[in-house]
Amino acid sequence: MGYPDGVGAIDLMIGFAFKDKKATYDYLRAGIKDTGDDAAVMPAGYMFKETPDEVGDRDPVDVTFGEMDRWGVAAGLFSVSDNAIEAKRRFPDRVFFSIEVDPNDITGAVRRIRATHEEHGLTAVTTFPAGCLPQVPVSDRRYYPIYQTCIDLDIPIIANAGIPGPRVPAECQHVMHFDQVCYDFPELRIVMRHGAEPWEDLAVKLMLKWPGLYYMPSAFAPKYYPKAIIDYANSRGADKVVDRAAPARALEATTRTWCSAQRVWPPRPGPVHVRGARSSWTARARCGCA
Repeated sequence: MGYPDGVGAIDLMIGFAFKDKKATYDYLRAGIKDTGDDAAVMPAGYMFKETPDEVGDRDPVDVTFGEMDRWGVAAGLFSVSDNAIEAKRRFPDRVFFSIEVDPNDITGAVRRIRATHEEHGLTAVTTFPAGCLPQVPVSDRRYYPIYQTCIDLDIPIIANAGIPGPRVPAECQHVMHFDQVCYDFPELRIVMRHGAEPWEDLAVKLMLKWPGLYYMPSAFAPKYYPKAIIDYANSRGADKVVDRAAPARALEATTRTWCSAQRVWPPRPGPVHVRGARSSWTARARCGCA
């Protein structure tokens, strides 16, 4: 299935090329009891044949945007950092900001969201419930002030859902937690990130039920996207499934597997929207390789 020329993807979870791959994941190590060699550099290393190489002495911004240009990524959602701020200066129309929060510091998280939004303009808040220390279930009271802050600022929150890659407990990311959150916060826009497996069928049921609930198939090569999600995205869920690639140096693998999967939406050209505070996110599956 070909993809229309001239339509750039907007990647909703993109990072800069690594200067120090191991240091990138240090924040997770305190909660992991895994001492295996496959977790020495990347905590979920057992799941991947390889992870992107380090960038060495090259400029991470140059490397990242070179890969984006090569693989047709028009813009991306970047976590606020020195690199992201510099990229925004160079490419103002291609960089949108997010901020990662840990709700164990409730007041601190709310203040960081508000201050960062005022200074930089946030498009989204992100969180990794199983990566917090201690872990925080998606429906836990500690998240509730953060959800209300997102509503007040008119920005969505993106939360990991399903079994986490690192070897940590998973119950805090059970998809059923999102049901209670959507009930308590009907104005909230919340995105399930990182697959929601093995509860992808439940994720689809909940997206049908709740207008503000969305899905992002991050952490998967497209050929491994769950069938329930592909079927939903090709039918009633075309406006509920958004996409990402993760580290910029993984864009090649992601794009090429888009081309080989032949199962992905849209069968008709059509954008997938999650309205942000200042602009729409428009994510499209890029299926046309050079």
